Amino acid sequence: MVMQSWSTDFLPFLAMVIVECCEMLMITLGKAAMNEGLNNLVYVVYYNSLGTLFLLPCFFFHRRRSNMTPITLPILWRFFLLGLLGICLLQAMAFTGIKYSSPTLAAALGNLMPGFTFLLAIIFRMEKLDIRKASSQAKSVGTIVAIVGASIMTLYKGPRLLGSNLPSDSSHDHSLLSQESSWVLGGLLITTTCIMSSGWNILQTDTVKKYPEHMTIVFFTCFFGSIQCAILTLALESNPKAWMVKPGIQMIAIVFSAFSGSVFRYNVLTWCLDKKGPLYVAMFKPLGMVIAAIMGIIFLADTLHLGSVIGAVVISAGFYSVLWGKAKEIKPMMEVEDIVCVIDSTNQRSPLLQKQITTGKA
Repeated sequence: MVMQSWSTDFLPFLAMVIVECCEMLMITLGKAAMNEGLNNLVYVVYYNSLGTLFLLPCFFFHRRRSNMTPITLPILWRFFLLGLLGICLLQAMAFTGIKYSSPTLAAALGNLMPGFTFLLAIIFRMEKLDIRKASSQAKSVGTIVAIVGASIMTLYKGPRLLGSNLPSDSSHDHSLLSQESSWVLGGLLITTTCIMSSGWNILQTDTVKKYPEHMTIVFFTCFFGSIQCAILTLALESNPKAWMVKPGIQMIAIVFSAFSGSVFRYNVLTWCLDKKGPLYVAMFKPLGMVIAAIMGIIFLADTLHLGSVIGAVVISAGFYSVLWGKAKEIKPMMEVEDIVCVIDSTNQRSPLLQKQITTGKA
């Protein structure tokens, strides 16, 4: 009983905490490397290319062990689009936004993804909006609240609460104005990546239905994304010195991000999704804000402002409202699936129970 509780309750919890810590450490190291002069686009190219090399032996081993579905040209085109949207454009814009703002802002705005996914799912008719239902009301209100919170974090900094204090004399007015503009630009870029990430989630979900081989999808997404991002960087960055990586924090950030982002995080998330489901995994997103804020203050000398705290609280409230609405919709379906599993295991199907399942009232 103790071992079962360990594997079903504590181990997934510990795994998700480690995943959030690794993800925020990856963002923090990336920010520190960019502060030391590493080009943000070059950083994305290097760590995704290295991550693809890490995934290559896993991909070949997986292909040899099982009878894989042949990869057709339409499926290969989907992999190309996943790489373009999820790595080349999304990560390039995300780390540019982090360069201009902070990991704390990126972690907080990441909680917008469930709301944006809900909106896009309605647009593409993957989700139905029935305003009479409490679940639809919760998701709609939660999406609006989360967007308001993101606006607060992006447009209002407020007084300093924790972190370094900058001089406030008039000679620094121009510098402070520049920092405010950079913060807003960074917030807008990160918000845009949240919308793109939501679209990528929808495309990935549809791709998995057509080609249910996760390792193949991840490998080709990283492969195509690395090539696309390299072409984009070559077009935008004309200075050859930008491709040079200095020993120290720059090298550490690339190697850690390649392993953490492409190998470790994917496998652990897949395991947790299988054990606990997507809602359990999503509930740990606000933890990333706390971790990012602590790491930013300790390692980057970031400043925590009142606007960031207020915006983060508002975003979290909207985030959990969307999750609650989604949980209300999933619960009846899970109850029906549990009954079906019991029937299949016992091979006993009573007429009354069959009628309940058919009408969805089980």
